Amino acid sequence: MLFSTYLPLVILCVITIFIPSFSLIPSTISFTESFSPLFGYQNVKPSDDGKSVQISMNQWSTAGSGFVSRYAYNHGLFTASIKLPDNNYTAGVVVTFYAQNSDYYRDEIDFEFLGHIAGEEWVLQTNLYGNGSIHRGREERYTLPFDPSTDFHDYGILWNTDWVIFFVDDLAIREVPNVEGMGGDFPSKPMYMYGTIWDGSDWATHKGEYRVDFQQGPFVTGYTKFIIDGCQIDPSESLQTECRRYDISSDGIPANERRRMHEYRAQYMTYSYCYDTERYPTSLPECEVIDQDMQPIAPPIMASGASRRFR
Repeated sequence: MLFSTYLPLVILCVITIFIPSFSLIPSTISFTESFSPLFGYQNVKPSDDGKSVQISMNQWSTAGSGFVSRYAYNHGLFTASIKLPDNNYTAGVVVTFYAQNSDYYRDEIDFEFLGHIAGEEWVLQTNLYGNGSIHRGREERYTLPFDPSTDFHDYGILWNTDWVIFFVDDLAIREVPNVEGMGGDFPSKPMYMYGTIWDGSDWATHKGEYRVDFQQGPFVTGYTKFIIDGCQIDPSESLQTECRRYDISSDGIPANERRRMHEYRAQYMTYSYCYDTERYPTSLPECEVIDQDMQPIAPPIMASGASRRFR
């Protein structure tokens, strides 16, 4: 069940700021006060102090588990510190942290961690779409410069009218501008925040070649240090609120942060939809106008970017 609260119809949230480092972000929030179990209730286990949560998937509960925020938000900064399952074999196991609404033509912005086999790295995938445009996926995939299963790391989404920016720890790894040609493909409607773990055997690891082995489980993911600093609204209201949360320059992130992002993408990106000419013989509009510093120095290794997510 998704919870909502009444707020006045006209809300103006104005914070003109860019946060390049997670050391500067607002205070963390309580899991138990801000989220509710979504599915696999027996495998959603908050900590004694209510600040953190573990979700898991095992041979007795193969559908996985997940949680959802009690309220919807229209723009803001959304972060969580996540530790992935530390099993040697996690093929097919998908862990997520994402924003989504429940509209038939839904919007979504997500982090997806795709399982690995022994000796290989976890793969991080980012994606977004608006107004149900799931047939135009904007997936990018990366390896990580650390093992995400040995310790907690911060993953964040900054979303406003003009930009979606993805962060890993204190580094922006991707920015997507709301260019004119995107139209309704850019996320624009209020969304809830989710965290899930589920069986993505059909596609997640080497295009489904390696599947979940529940004998290797249980697969346990930890979430903590939640931050939801957005414009909380009631999505059932007929009038949309005006919400300019975390406005940033029309140029996007500062030049020094873009240089760091460029270096990361050049070293760790393994797939970008902007280079996938098989899927998109004609590039999507933002690929044509994005500053070249946002793209890797050379086209990344091409691997299947399309995903099928838990619903």
